[in-house]
Amino acid sequence: MAPRLLLVDDDPILAILVADWLSECGCEVVGPARTVKAALELVEQEGEALDGALLDVALESGESYPVADALALYGVPYAFVTGHGLGGLAAGYRNAPVLAKPFQFEDLQGTIDRLVALRGK
Repeated sequence: MAPRLLLVDDDPILAILVADWLSECGCEVVGPARTVKAALELVEQEGEALDGALLDVALESGESYPVADALALYGVPYAFVTGHGLGGLAAGYRNAPVLAKPFQFEDLQGTIDRLVALRGK
């Protein structure tokens, strides 16, 4: 079964690119969600059926930390996508994997592999 990954990014062009790459990696894409509210709704609907998530830290509607917290309640691993590295993350979230912008296809594949391994599926 294909890993199901939630994609949260408010940049429509980047979201389309990442969604395409996720599909090329054999993943089923949930989303993309462009706002914290939309992402939280998807987490509530999909919950335990998710294998992981990619969260752009800074969204126009706010930071994605509430989405990370909701995912954690379901035991769903996530990685933050940011151009600011670990230093750009709030202190309580610095243990999460980070996919640094700009990234290549191989970087995304490695992050997916890590998330799926963390999920244990």
